[in-house]
Amino acid sequence: MSSATTATKSDVFDSGIGASLRRHSTAWLLVAVVTLWVIVWAFTRGQDTLGISNSTLTGVHDWFKARTDWIELASSSNSNFFINVIGQIGDAFNAVILWLQQQFTIGKFPRTVPQIGWFGILAMAMWVSYAVAGVTSVLLVSLSFLAFGALGFWESSIDTLIVVFVAVICAIAVGIPLGVWMGHNKVVTSIVTPVLDVMQTMPSFVYLLPIVILFGIGAAAATVVTLVYALPPVIRVTAFAIRNVPETTLEATASLGQSRWQRLKDVELPMAKRTIIVGINQTMMAALAMVIIAAYVDGPGLGADVLQGIIRGQLGSSFVSGICIVIMAIMLDRTTTAASMRAETAARAGGAKKKQRRLILGGGGVLVLVAIWLSNTRLEYNRFPESWDIGSPIRERVDSFATWLTGDASQYTGKIQDKFTVWLLNPMQDLIANSPWYVTGLAICLIAYLIGRERALAATVICLGGIYFMDLWHNAMVTLTSVLVATAVVMALAVVLGVWIGRSTTADRIIRPVLDAGQTLPAFVYLVPILIMFGPNRFTAIAAGIIYAAPVAVKLVADGVRNVSPTTIEAAESAGTSRFQMITKVQLPMARGSLLLAANQGLLYVLSMVVIGGLVGAGALGFDVVTGFRQANYIGRGLAAGVAIVLVGIMLDRITTYGAARQGKGGKRAMAR
Repeated sequence: MSSATTATKSDVFDSGIGASLRRHSTAWLLVAVVTLWVIVWAFTRGQDTLGISNSTLTGVHDWFKARTDWIELASSSNSNFFINVIGQIGDAFNAVILWLQQQFTIGKFPRTVPQIGWFGILAMAMWVSYAVAGVTSVLLVSLSFLAFGALGFWESSIDTLIVVFVAVICAIAVGIPLGVWMGHNKVVTSIVTPVLDVMQTMPSFVYLLPIVILFGIGAAAATVVTLVYALPPVIRVTAFAIRNVPETTLEATASLGQSRWQRLKDVELPMAKRTIIVGINQTMMAALAMVIIAAYVDGPGLGADVLQGIIRGQLGSSFVSGICIVIMAIMLDRTTTAASMRAETAARAGGAKKKQRRLILGGGGVLVLVAIWLSNTRLEYNRFPESWDIGSPIRERVDSFATWLTGDASQYTGKIQDKFTVWLLNPMQDLIANSPWYVTGLAICLIAYLIGRERALAATVICLGGIYFMDLWHNAMVTLTSVLVATAVVMALAVVLGVWIGRSTTADRIIRPVLDAGQTLPAFVYLVPILIMFGPNRFTAIAAGIIYAAPVAVKLVADGVRNVSPTTIEAAESAGTSRFQMITKVQLPMARGSLLLAANQGLLYVLSMVVIGGLVGAGALGFDVVTGFRQANYIGRGLAAGVAIVLVGIMLDRITTYGAARQGKGGKRAMAR
């Protein structure tokens, strides 16, 4: 009896408690590491944190400043071939954008108005939208262009479209081929991915000054800074889409004797098209999000209007010009999506419909030429009518709303900020930034090893070593805290909203415009009401980062959930799976790749807002970057802070990536057993 009882207890332990402990051993070890970290922190708090004052410059910072001085000297003296080539590229960008502006927004002497006015531009936009996207998009495009004029920002909107058009065309021309190459070649992926990390996480203010030195102030610098920031999404998402084409499909095409080019053209790109469109959309959104930064280097477009409104304290003006950017983003998003679907519809269309379409395009083309002629020869068709103004009353209402925010609502917003800061942000920052640097570094290394094993540990050691040598350890840990908190909130929103959108077409139609607005509305626009409500502090910076990063993460999770095989869904439903089980046991596990991509993109987007946070009182690395941009003596420290931000981003990216890969292997082994 006793032995039987003992055996039974042993079996229960092995199959119950013991099995549970083995399954969750990593989680328990993580808890143990954090607990030990907290205990050590309690006895060593505030010691060896490597904190320095905001005015301190070290040898590393001086070294960075010397490099910028060399670039400026080489650019002014024409003594470096590479820099001379860059200058010629900048001249080409300036020439292209100036020519487009002279056609659509500014006059070329002796004319005081552009060659093609608002009426001709509207007709051209409607014709192109019908040609590439169909009838439905014509209404959206026409209303969007009319809104640009009625809101009072016609010329600025067209200038923004010109800069975005040039930058996105360049991004697509480079990004899609490179993404396809990455999708097929792991060596290329390992080489290009760190470069993309740097491009996407390096704060724009950091590379803004070298770009100005190389390209000068104006349209070329604005286009290049937009291109640098907008290029990574299309590359990453294209590589992800190519990588996730089903192996069974590729094996079937290989058995038919298709060449590599035929397989790419006829199978991989068509099957990856929908996800690639998401990448192109993200590139457009990223390009539009850079219009304010472009305004800092005298870039043309709506960014200058937003920035001037903020500088002058005119919230209404900034808001209305920001709304134009949102309308532009929604228009481009819907039109490109419709264009991707129109090719399939046209292929299934009969001969009569194709003939009808050709007649409409021909007749419409004649009308477009007439509209262009009218806008070229008659002033009322060239300048947008001022009598259609709806922007002024909107500006007045927004200004009134701002006044209300500073008064009646402040008592409620203050409570939200205090609770978040006291109960979550302060404790985490105290632990991470106020522990001795070697304690924090060791704890992060242990966490990296437990999550992603050797490769994650190696990346973490390298990145932490780089942060240490930048002489900005304490500021980097403060920034790391804010990024972790913001990313956690972003992923919580991404899972909840992404699953909802992925499972419901109605939810997609309702929420997607809100996501477009959150992603494309310049941070400076929604930063103003957040500043009014919460004041300049860390909470304001985190809130702005969440608003900016959540949309891309939500869209990627929704895309992953939506693309789960219908056959798998039907099989799960036939087995009696509940809605909750369908989400947690089928859709989310099968969308793991999209979840990982969403986490990475959300993390990188949060990091890209670090400098904006420095402008609103967040301090730490963001403040260092902003100070370096504003004051020439501190440019070296600003560049070092930018490098530190990139290292933080790469470290977090590698930990999450390798951790997800390890969990995926563990899940496969468990299924095999």
